[in-house]
Amino acid sequence: MSNAATLHGHSEVTTHDVHHDDHGGHHHKETFITKYVFSQDHKMIARQFLITGMVWAILGGLMSVLFRLQLGYPDTHFAFLEDILGSKWAKGGQIQPEFYYALVTMHGTVLVFFVLTGGLSGTFANFLIPLQIGARDMASPFLNMLSYWFFFLASVVMISSLFIETGPASGGWTSYPPLSALGDASEGSKAGMDFWLIAMALFVVSSLLGGLNYISTILNLRTKGMSMTRLPLTIWALFFTAILGVLSFPVLLSGFILLLFDRHGGTSFYLSDIFVASTQKALPNEGGSAILYQHLFWFLGHPEVYIIILPAMGLVSEVMSVNARKPIFGYMAMVGSLFAITVLAFLVWAHHMFVTGLNPFLGSVFVLLTLLIAVPSAIKVFNWLTTLWRGNIRFTPAMLFAIGFVSMFISGGLTGIFLGNSTLDIQLHDTYFVIAHFHIVMGVSGILGMFCGIYHWFPKMYGRYLNNTMAYIHFWVTFIGAYLIFWPMHYEGLAGMPRRYLDYSNWLSFNQFGGLNQFISTVAMVVFAVQLLFVFNFFYSIFKGRRVMTQNPWGATTLEWTAPIRPGHGNWPGEIPEVHRWAYDYAKDGREFIPQTEPIGSNESTH
Repeated sequence: MSNAATLHGHSEVTTHDVHHDDHGGHHHKETFITKYVFSQDHKMIARQFLITGMVWAILGGLMSVLFRLQLGYPDTHFAFLEDILGSKWAKGGQIQPEFYYALVTMHGTVLVFFVLTGGLSGTFANFLIPLQIGARDMASPFLNMLSYWFFFLASVVMISSLFIETGPASGGWTSYPPLSALGDASEGSKAGMDFWLIAMALFVVSSLLGGLNYISTILNLRTKGMSMTRLPLTIWALFFTAILGVLSFPVLLSGFILLLFDRHGGTSFYLSDIFVASTQKALPNEGGSAILYQHLFWFLGHPEVYIIILPAMGLVSEVMSVNARKPIFGYMAMVGSLFAITVLAFLVWAHHMFVTGLNPFLGSVFVLLTLLIAVPSAIKVFNWLTTLWRGNIRFTPAMLFAIGFVSMFISGGLTGIFLGNSTLDIQLHDTYFVIAHFHIVMGVSGILGMFCGIYHWFPKMYGRYLNNTMAYIHFWVTFIGAYLIFWPMHYEGLAGMPRRYLDYSNWLSFNQFGGLNQFISTVAMVVFAVQLLFVFNFFYSIFKGRRVMTQNPWGATTLEWTAPIRPGHGNWPGEIPEVHRWAYDYAKDGREFIPQTEPIGSNESTH
């Protein structure tokens, strides 16, 4: 498809065009620093988020391999661990308890926030929003740049905590007080916890800057003809994700600030009459409640689940429609279910707190709301399956990851019905059943959605294709491996096996799972190894991959495929395309696909 065919004919000069002239490089020459480091081009910022997120994913994955090594082989001494980690953290080649808890804490923090929030939203919101709505750039390119650099600064502070003498934070990824509020509680409650809190505060600032930019861009900078009901589902998903973040992250930030006050200001927001054995005296604090922190944390913590999963849902919806060569089934139902999830996400946080002594009546309200959120999720699943039904499916790597996402989301979501029931949750809380549930429905699903997006939009990001053979190996090992790792954990959890313990071998009730734990650990190492294959494929393909020769390699209808193969700063040379139709005109009127930019014909049926 040529540029001429995709550009509309009206000659008025829009604010987008002026913006393009200012930032398109016509009046000033870009240096290496302004183009690749402190870039204000949304596409370059997306790449920065993606590569930083990938570095974090490798680190977070490596941490899980280390503690799975301990869980699978608790009696084995690995001499190389002491060589790498030192005698303090891996004495005699065995991971020490304090370091085990630090690994678990950092693994959870890294994957939830730095990979699946910063990496996923930061990459695809930045890359796709201006390209898919027909804008030259974000509403504020400067704030967009700042959002990345706050994310990078948060990453530096968090990584730094790995190298301090007392080690990184070890109070769990939720950092509940009093363990996180008392410096004397453990090694990981000392300076490492301060680093953790500062890094997370910087991360929240990054998320807020990004979210406000995404919302204002979608509402104000859509091209001519791009009504809200013509937006691709990716944009709707990113829009609701940004709203979730802007409304919930400040609550978490306030929780962190109060925790810092408790740690260093002599306050007692979360501390009450606690006796500290190491100092042989009771704390002077009175009146605080550790439960208050849980309320503040989970008021973000549950929307956070959807901040992770909604962008993946949007990417999967788009990729599925393109590769099934069919319109997405139930577009308005999909938008409505995204909206319902966004609203309900704020009303379910206390289901994480059924065992805190919550009033049973209040618990029943949260049970109802929790089970209610399954309805919009089920609508989405039904619509994905009916989009696939009798489609002319192309099994590209992106499509396989999209289908894998739906599989994980269904199987992980079903176990959420168990945990959403307060009576059952009291038995299953803090067991391996919870680990299995949230890793499948949120962790692995989010990662699969992210891979789906990378494989699909890589040609637009870098002008080259990823290697398909490596991509198929990557998918099948990751998909099968994820089920082999997390599905057996449901059975361990049903048997009552608690999480966060580093050695179960001397525990009569649970040493029966020794062989199963070895199996899970072995598969985890294989799955981690295949992620390194993906990393190789990614960086190799940037420089040596097969070149993209056509503007629209997937035969898609959305606006990003009307831009040049490698769009410059400003996205479109000349005028911005005008939109005449919705984003999913596939298999219509005898044609395989019709781009959004093509005017509706006089004899054409309208959607």
